[in-house]
Amino acid sequence: MNILSFSHEKLPFLLINVVLFGLFSIILWKIHISFEMILIVGLAWFAPLIIAYLLEYGKKRRYYQHLIDYQESLDKKYLLPEILERPTFLEGAIVQDAIEIAYKQMHEHINIYKREQKDYQEYIETWVHEIKTPLSSAKLILNNRDIDYGVLQELDRTEQFIEQVLYFARSNNVSEDYLISKFSLREVVTRVAKKNAKDFIYKKIKLDLGELNEMVYSDKKWVEFILNQIVVNAIQYSKKASSEIQITSTPYDNKVVLQIKDNGIGIKKKDLPRVFDKGFTGETGRTYSKSTGIGLYLCKRLADKLNLGISIESKQNIHTTVFLVFPKNKSLLMEP
Repeated sequence: MNILSFSHEKLPFLLINVVLFGLFSIILWKIHISFEMILIVGLAWFAPLIIAYLLEYGKKRRYYQHLIDYQESLDKKYLLPEILERPTFLEGAIVQDAIEIAYKQMHEHINIYKREQKDYQEYIETWVHEIKTPLSSAKLILNNRDIDYGVLQELDRTEQFIEQVLYFARSNNVSEDYLISKFSLREVVTRVAKKNAKDFIYKKIKLDLGELNEMVYSDKKWVEFILNQIVVNAIQYSKKASSEIQITSTPYDNKVVLQIKDNGIGIKKKDLPRVFDKGFTGETGRTYSKSTGIGLYLCKRLADKLNLGISIESKQNIHTTVFLVFPKNKSLLMEP
């Protein structure tokens, strides 16, 4: 707000006063009032008006300048009503009252949606735990019988999809669910390898575990889920013969990079920038399997919330390598 825009707003009222004073001056001149007296009357007429305008301009300018400064400095713009000083002029007070009422109603609606989302999340988590019980029982029964591997494989895939549902439901509130601790990468990799042992054996995929003695900081449960999704993808897109998956870690100054490399069918160069997009399957996913495009998206989503790095390199029909970057120091998890 500058003096020119303020003056432009007050211009009609000023013009009315000028016209009225002009008419009044003519009347004074007709009754033989001296020119000096007419000037004094004009000064008495316009001086209080100008002073009042200047005081009003000062109050409004301070308020609106604070409004602009606060708005530009805030990352969360909706918090503006909480820090804005109450104006001392009527129009500003009316506007601020309207903003505060809208702000209050917005919070009420947000709280309603939060409660609904929490209820939905609790239902999903309960459903997942309930459905996993009969599924585990069915797998146990079938494992004790001479059942075709394909049936067990489909049950494993079903279980993986159910896990995805659970972690997707929790991904909005990772900070409330994870527990940061120091753990060995070998421990997590071994658990994932055992979980997928049947697939490694049936598909004759060689698993090569390299240097994995590094200790890192993160949530072990969430990292295991991320790593499992990556390994499942590597198994799913493996070649028919001489398949191999290599998992190793490389330490750097303040971080450890876990590499999961396979010699599978790879990813086309044009698809690489979008592999972490929600629902994106690419030509590989459409050709070789009925991919949902959720697995890698969820890995990226969880890694971001855990402040872990994740990236992919790939050459079609040669290899795919996924990199997970962990901090060596727990304090680095708090860095943006």
